[in-house]
Amino acid sequence: MLAGLSIRNVVLIDQLDLSFKAGLCTLTGETGAGKSILLDALGLALGFRAEKILVRTGTTQASVTAEFRLANSHPAFSLLTEQGIEVQESLLLRRVLGIDGRSRAFINDQPVSIGLLRAIGDLMVEIEGQFAEQGLLNPTTHRETLDAFGGLLPLTETVAVAWQIWCKAVDSHDEASRNMETAQELEAELRHHLGEMEALDPKAGEEVELDEMRSVLAHAEKLAEALNTACAEITGDTKAGHGVEESLSVAQTVLERVADKASAKLKPALDAIERASLEVAEALALLHDFGGELDSDPARLQKIEDRFFALRDLARKHGVAGDELPKLRKKLAKQLETLSGGDRDLEHLAEKVRSTRSAFETACRELSAGRNEARKNLDAAVATELPALKLEKAVFATCLDALDESQWDKHGAERISFEVATNPGVDHGPITRIASGGELARFMLALKVVVAGSGSATTLVFDEVDSDVGGAVAAAVGARLSRLGENCQVLVITHSPQVAARGASHLRITKTKADKKNRDTVVTRVKELRSADRREEIARMLSGKRVTEEARAAADSLLQSA
Repeated sequence: MLAGLSIRNVVLIDQLDLSFKAGLCTLTGETGAGKSILLDALGLALGFRAEKILVRTGTTQASVTAEFRLANSHPAFSLLTEQGIEVQESLLLRRVLGIDGRSRAFINDQPVSIGLLRAIGDLMVEIEGQFAEQGLLNPTTHRETLDAFGGLLPLTETVAVAWQIWCKAVDSHDEASRNMETAQELEAELRHHLGEMEALDPKAGEEVELDEMRSVLAHAEKLAEALNTACAEITGDTKAGHGVEESLSVAQTVLERVADKASAKLKPALDAIERASLEVAEALALLHDFGGELDSDPARLQKIEDRFFALRDLARKHGVAGDELPKLRKKLAKQLETLSGGDRDLEHLAEKVRSTRSAFETACRELSAGRNEARKNLDAAVATELPALKLEKAVFATCLDALDESQWDKHGAERISFEVATNPGVDHGPITRIASGGELARFMLALKVVVAGSGSATTLVFDEVDSDVGGAVAAAVGARLSRLGENCQVLVITHSPQVAARGASHLRITKTKADKKNRDTVVTRVKELRSADRREEIARMLSGKRVTEEARAAADSLLQSA
């Protein structure tokens, strides 16, 4: 419920702090006192459209803070948690409007978007009136009202989930179709690239290996000369006449002849000479092997270079490194393989689209059946409320109109609207076009009485719901507002003493001089009335400026009856 409203510099209000109670709260005052300004101020805090003319003359900004107290299960808390806003016992909505028309929004002193402020405000407060921006004048609320009244929220969630699953299946099928079309367009190109790959048959690491072979063969003559010289020096095939191999053999023979006379002192040296002989022999073998690989044949070198540059060109063509060509070859082969099985995959996705659509349509039919039953009950319940509100000849009808498939959405496959006919024999039409201001307010009241407690809003605001009625009809309006106040907080701006007398609390709005020094400036003031003051205000509403004893007696009668 709305617990408090703090207003600063809004039109005629310079500074105003209000507290509100549960149940029915009536707001009264003479025309022009500022009752509509209170609604404008509340609308600012709820995220309604802001206009710079709301800023009080002579000031630079206006601000409004609305304090709410809600149950922990209220949907507003879930939305706030999703937005990362700390949830406290009290919820503060604040709006600051500058003289330039720009405004800032805050929830629990955290800056938020105007859109989020409006979303939270719509969950907590519903304003019903001839010029209200929300409530029953907004056709989008008609579906929510009917579903809540009929207890259809579980079915609406089933439809929403089925809609999301169907949409996801459609998106997957469409994406696969696009990919298939693209792949088919590229099939010839893929086959050409794969043919090049298969013809060349690249191997991992081959480019590096070929590059090394190119380098070796390009310097084959110099390498062969160096190998021959090294082998000659080792074997002794030089002018010196003896080489390392022969010298090590001679040294080993000489030392072995005297080894027994050295008491094993020569053994380490002999072992080292033996190892050196083996190493020299291995070196010669390696040099001979490498020499055997050397081939100065220009044709072989040309063949290696041709393959090396073919691999490099192919890698450059596909924008990959040479070592990645084998992987690319496998990838191209897989893409072509996918093309061959693409039709089967596409048919599988198409079948999923058909099955999920069928599930959505089934859920919609079940929801439509529930809505049709709820529609009958709602229309019958509203009909019982209309005679007492001087609408005994009027008809209220909830219409369910099937939508084209292109208009289906998560809410189902039909449009829901409230329509009325105010005279016999006249076709009913949209409630916002058929009913006059006073009639519209009473239709709204009848409907809210019937659906009381089924929505998320904990505060209902009625702007002059008793317009153009009096006597018994006004008393009936007051009785129904009082019944509404048993289920939620109701704020009503009224000129009817019968309605004012029904309030659990009563606020009087007046317009007065700002101060003695500035007699041309007026401000709006609000006072909570009790006993005698309340009796006097209701008497004023009955008789006008001159309050008579008869009016006071009538006021006593109304208060006692209420």
